Amino acid sequence: MIAVFRKELADHLSSKRFFIFLILVWAVSIFAAYTAIQTIRGTVGIDIEFVFLSFFTTTGITPFPFLVFLAFFIPLISITLGFDAINSERNSGNLGRLLSQPIYRDEVISGKFLAGLAVLAIIIVSIIAIVAGLGLRITGVPPAEQEVLRLLAFTLISIIYGAFWMALAVLFSILFKSSTTSMLASIGLWIFFVLFMPMIAGAVTEDVEIQLLIARISPYTLYGEVISILLMPSLDPATAAQLYTATGRLPTPLSFTQSFLLVWPQLVSIIALAAICFAVSYIRFTREEIRTT
Repeated sequence: MIAVFRKELADHLSSKRFFIFLILVWAVSIFAAYTAIQTIRGTVGIDIEFVFLSFFTTTGITPFPFLVFLAFFIPLISITLGFDAINSERNSGNLGRLLSQPIYRDEVISGKFLAGLAVLAIIIVSIIAIVAGLGLRITGVPPAEQEVLRLLAFTLISIIYGAFWMALAVLFSILFKSSTTSMLASIGLWIFFVLFMPMIAGAVTEDVEIQLLIARISPYTLYGEVISILLMPSLDPATAAQLYTATGRLPTPLSFTQSFLLVWPQLVSIIALAAICFAVSYIRFTREEIRTT
């Protein structure tokens, strides 16, 4: 598995597709974060406690804050890294030759998935580090301990969120022989979850709680709830109770422990979805017929 992992990692890092996506995501994210930082420079004295987190949540001249851009780009990056993981090897004939060597199938799919996940982690960590460094350089306000913990949790959860979309893309690369078909299926499901699921929830019922339950079928909604609570601890208690089905009156701002307890169900759901997709991919790949000639 280590050999497959290293080979796939080298292929990803040396591909033109990786550099194009990296430059695009860096440019858009840095621009969104820079405009937000410029917006909050004059309000540093008003809310100094969570000003560092505001780099990621404040809207500048762009219509969305940095975290919304990241929620959109992570699935696209993950799909790009995984949509042709298996079918491209199968169509070129390399998969049969690879499995004719003393390499097990589970090592192949695990190595490919972990290599893609490592590249995704590199991209996410680099983006968050650049935005944090940019904000620190412009405002001169260092992060507090609570903010560092929240950013670390935000980074880890973003990687887990990307793992789901990568596992889904790998699954489609096993189910479909054509790389184009697997890519379109992955992007189509992403569009459905992001755009149409909220519409469906609103059309089914007018009850806010039921709408929220339906919308939570979408990983995009789950991820949005998690990062909103983690990066915006000053949410008022009524809003927190309504959106995250908490009982009683919660203190504001929420502590890191309280925020983590609120988002724990959503986080477990994202982990479960990623695990299910990878398990189905694993079972299907290890049982399908692959000719070595």
